[in-house]
Amino acid sequence: MAVTHGFIINETATSVTAPLNATAGLQVVVGTAPVNMLDDPAAAVNTPLIVRSYKEAVEAVGYSDDFEHYTICEAVNASFQVMNVGPLVLINVLDPTKHITAVEETAVQINDGVAEVPVTGMLLAKMVVKKEATELTADVDYVATFNDDGTVNIALIEGGAGDGATQLLVSGTKLDPTKVTPDDIVGGVSVSTGAETGLELVRQVYPKIGYVPGILLAPRFSRNANVCAALQAKCRLINSVFNCVCFVDIDSTEEGAIKYQDVANQKIGQAATSREAYGIWPYCKVGDVVYSGSAMAAAVTVYNDTQYGDVPNASPSNVTAPITSACLADGTEVLIDQEQGNVLNENGIATWVRSSTRFVLWGNETCAYPSTTDPKDMFLCIRRFFNYTAANFVLNNQQKLDKPMNKRLLESIIDSENMRGQVYVSTGVCASYELFLDPDRNTEAELVAGHIYFCQYCTPFPPMKLVTNTMEYQSGALATALLA
Repeated sequence: MAVTHGFIINETATSVTAPLNATAGLQVVVGTAPVNMLDDPAAAVNTPLIVRSYKEAVEAVGYSDDFEHYTICEAVNASFQVMNVGPLVLINVLDPTKHITAVEETAVQINDGVAEVPVTGMLLAKMVVKKEATELTADVDYVATFNDDGTVNIALIEGGAGDGATQLLVSGTKLDPTKVTPDDIVGGVSVSTGAETGLELVRQVYPKIGYVPGILLAPRFSRNANVCAALQAKCRLINSVFNCVCFVDIDSTEEGAIKYQDVANQKIGQAATSREAYGIWPYCKVGDVVYSGSAMAAAVTVYNDTQYGDVPNASPSNVTAPITSACLADGTEVLIDQEQGNVLNENGIATWVRSSTRFVLWGNETCAYPSTTDPKDMFLCIRRFFNYTAANFVLNNQQKLDKPMNKRLLESIIDSENMRGQVYVSTGVCASYELFLDPDRNTEAELVAGHIYFCQYCTPFPPMKLVTNTMEYQSGALATALLA
């Protein structure tokens, strides 16, 4: 029998904290991803894919830290790795049959039976590997795998045709994300096949996945005026009934605005003017890693939703963002104080400011401000709450459509909605929330036609965006304190 004496140390695999789940602000991200890393790259092109964790995202569309070229990965990282929130719906438009470039034949050295091909985006199915003039066969003569940085390792199989080689000749085809244009993001519908691409696929999210879009994103691409306009348009009447918002990057490149004084004009020139749009300037950094403002702000907003029971009634403004600086698109640090931040806010633009020892997202207003001062259109949190409650009204009563329109049915709709409203009012979400039949529109002709009209009061509280404290020196207190 073994003698046990002393210390025993065991280790287990590091557990990964599950992301906080929030669907009120379901992010639908349209952009580019390194799908060449998948077994079937074509299956991840122009189709909505829901992912609930970083691991699922990597398996669905691949992953690269090159956010400039692979913009979906930026949103994946900001949500799952930085803010730990999900799920996301990913729509990749980078097409391995369209956005490609030839890789010229290159000699690579073999060390310990493995050669590293210093090319990212390589399509393994189109890679040609030779030992001198002899073409090698994948999985017979060699095995190709991807490194974390997207380059390729070629490991020779013992006894294969490449055995004994000191170098290999490699050529083929690679993904070229620089060939993706704003038109690819905007997308369209094929006349011949009816196939939808790009932002047109937002329509498919609810029928395919069962979730209503909450926030549309096209990180970095949204600085283009056409993409920005298309994002705003796609927020309205999704599937003819749902509405959402979009987060857009106000251009902080040399072609856009690199000074805060120029941002208001850039916003207008970029067509970011609607109540559906939340514009962010500039980008931000976590260490040396640059993130677009839209990707990080969306992740911060969804995290804020989780702190309020996944109800989007609270503004994301003044919510901590774990960033280390604000920066331009090229990474140049930008120092924005509250005064400059307020100038941006006055023009319907959000930004990043330092508050004590932390950075916060700063701005309550949508891009419709200052053209409109209607609270439901100017405040992002009220706009989102209206979208959220309207979607819930549809979803909660969908099964009642086409049922006999008797009094019991109508009362069930009113009662269930008002019970929900009582909870909102009692918990401080709303000042009022009440559904009732419209006495003016429910005429005899409308009722006979099977039409019913409701009215609803919905008054979520606005953000407390200004606090004034008037201070006065009380000279009489000196005599009281010193002579009494």
